[in-house]
Amino acid sequence: MILAVTALVLIGLMSIYATDMTSNPPQHFARKQLNWVALGLAAFFIANLIPYRDLGRYSYGLFGFSLILLILVLLGKFLQLQIFVPEINGAYRWIKLIPLRSNSAIVNAARIQPSEVAKIAYILALAWYLRHRKNYRTFKGLIGPFLLTLLPMVLILLEPDLGTILLFLPVLFTVLFVAGARAKHLLTIIILTLMFSPVFYFLMEPYQRQRVQILIRQNSQDPFWRRGPGYQLHRSKICIGTGQVSGYGWDFSPYVRENPPPHKHNDFIFAVIAHQWGFVGGAGLLALFSLLIISGIEIAAQQVEPFGRLLAVGISALLAAQILINIGMTMGLMPITGLTLPFVSYGGSSLLCNFFALGLLINVARHRPMQLARKSFEFDRG
Repeated sequence: MILAVTALVLIGLMSIYATDMTSNPPQHFARKQLNWVALGLAAFFIANLIPYRDLGRYSYGLFGFSLILLILVLLGKFLQLQIFVPEINGAYRWIKLIPLRSNSAIVNAARIQPSEVAKIAYILALAWYLRHRKNYRTFKGLIGPFLLTLLPMVLILLEPDLGTILLFLPVLFTVLFVAGARAKHLLTIIILTLMFSPVFYFLMEPYQRQRVQILIRQNSQDPFWRRGPGYQLHRSKICIGTGQVSGYGWDFSPYVRENPPPHKHNDFIFAVIAHQWGFVGGAGLLALFSLLIISGIEIAAQQVEPFGRLLAVGISALLAAQILINIGMTMGLMPITGLTLPFVSYGGSSLLCNFFALGLLINVARHRPMQLARKSFEFDRG
């Protein structure tokens, strides 16, 4: 697992460096990403040092703190306090740690994305809740976990941040299934959700509905569509397709160099990697991600303590969902959401939280109980 993550981080740094040749100053994002990696390693060691059961005891407090941060973001949005909560690309998702109006790189970099914190806090709280409950094996007992999930989802929806919202339900259903919730109950909820999805579509913001339309009309030959709403996806697919088998190496083809996909250093970095290293590079990246997820599942399978097992399952499900959605959107299989590729894309808050989540996984593996005989996996009734 550690070797896979190390390789992913190095691939990310090299890809960001390659896309950063024309920035002003040169390698601006690559240098900043290197700093975030250093801070991420600190987050990894912190998460690894504190016994995960101790974190579980404070999980509700951490979850409440993350909700307060999300509420502060919304207050900044509705009160137009951009000195604290800046508007970036039409969304309010960050809190400035240095509330100054300045173009300084330090001031602009010193901000946190509460939705990233909420993802980890939510998994801790959900695993701790299920650790001490058993009634979720009834339909009525699922109300608690779903309310716990809806709290951050509603707050994040108001920012708006549709991409992060898409991660919560896969985590919830996976953790509930592993904990022992009845499959027929979960399947019923999934079917009902799909039935009401047209209603959710009309509740979306106009730009969010447009992203769904982009997915449907991605093969349109209309020049206006390709140069306008569908530009990002069109450029991404060209970037991936022109990589062919082995790619262009460090260089880009002249066509892609002149018209790279937007957000090439974060949201669409997979397209860059597939262009530079072709099918071989893309498949290699998927193999590293598969190794990471399989290692997380193995840690969960070997853990007999319920909270540790559910925590490992939740983190593995979170990473798997984010990987699938990010790569899917670059290939036109999912709507464009703005999610980063874990450990590879440029991004401060996301990288810190990914390293913290990795530290929790290693923590669970490190505190695995010694077994001299076969033990069953049981929950407390309390």
